[in-house]
Amino acid sequence: MKTPSYRQFFRLQVFAFAVLTSVSSFQSMAQDLEPRSYTNIPIDMHFLVAGYGRSQGGLSPAPEVPIEQSQIEINAGIIGYATTFDLGGSSSKFDVVASRVCMAGSAVFQGEYVEAERCGYADPVVKLTWNFYGAPALTQQEFGQYQEGLVMGASLQVTAPIGEYDPSKLVNIGANQWVFRPGFGVSFRQGNWYYGANTTVRLYSDNDEFYNGVHLDKAPQYSLQGHLIYSLARGQWLSLSGNYFIGGETSKNGIEAHDDQDNSRFGLTYSLALNQHHSVKLYANTGVITRIGNDFDSFGVLWQYVL
Repeated sequence: MKTPSYRQFFRLQVFAFAVLTSVSSFQSMAQDLEPRSYTNIPIDMHFLVAGYGRSQGGLSPAPEVPIEQSQIEINAGIIGYATTFDLGGSSSKFDVVASRVCMAGSAVFQGEYVEAERCGYADPVVKLTWNFYGAPALTQQEFGQYQEGLVMGASLQVTAPIGEYDPSKLVNIGANQWVFRPGFGVSFRQGNWYYGANTTVRLYSDNDEFYNGVHLDKAPQYSLQGHLIYSLARGQWLSLSGNYFIGGETSKNGIEAHDDQDNSRFGLTYSLALNQHHSVKLYANTGVITRIGNDFDSFGVLWQYVL
C-alpha cells in the first residue's frame, strides 16, 4: 500500500480534531461546543487523545443541585480513543472518552454557607457518528483528491452511569443517570471557510438514588450549535462557535423544581498539526446568556496522536 505523502498527512491533520468531539469534563453540564463534528475524514484511522480541562466561576455541578452563590473550580484529566470506518459507503467514526475530575468550591445551600472538595472518575461517554451524505468512505490515499462540499450526518452519544456516585452526598462526580443524546448536523466548505451547525436532544433516565432518597426525573434538553471555521494555514484552523440550550427541568418526588435551562455559550477553538502524528488543540468558552449554572469560564488543551 502506498504511504500518504507528508502534504497529505497535514491535510488529514486539519480534520483530526473533528474525530473526538466529546472531550471535556462534565459534558452534559457544560454543553460543549463541538466544531467539525460533521466533516469527512478518512476511514481505517485510529486516534489517541489526552488532555486537561478546567472550568471556574458561578457554575453548578448539575442543574438539579439547588445551590446558590456558587464559586466552584473543576479540573479534569481526559483520555480518549477514536476510530473511523465505512458504514454503508459513508465515513463514520466511533469514540470513547473517560475523565478523572476534581472539584472544589463554596456555595449557599438551604441558607447555609458550605465548602467541599471532591475527586473521582466521571461517567464515560461513547459516541457514534455517521456522515450519511457528502462524505464517501475514502482511504488515506484517496482522501488526498477529495473536495468537500456539503456534508450531513447523524450521531448518537451515550453516557453510562458508572462514574463515582454516593447518594448520601448532594454533589457527585457521576450523575447516576443514563443519558442518550441523538443529534443531526451539517457542514459546508467554501475555500478556506467551513460552516457548521448541529442540533441535539439529551434524554435522561430517572435517578432513584438522588440525595436524601429523592426520586429525580429530568425532562429532555435541546441544544443548537453554530460554527464558523477558517483554515489559517496548512494544518491549522480556528473556530468561532456559539450555542443555545433549553429544557432539562427536574422533578423531585414528582414536584417540579422550575430549574429548566435557558442558556447560551460562546467559544474559540484553535487546532495545530505539529507533524504527521501529533496535533494540539486549545479551546476556551464562556457563558453569554445565563439562567441557571452557566456563569463560568472553561478552557483546555488536548493532544492527539494518530496511530
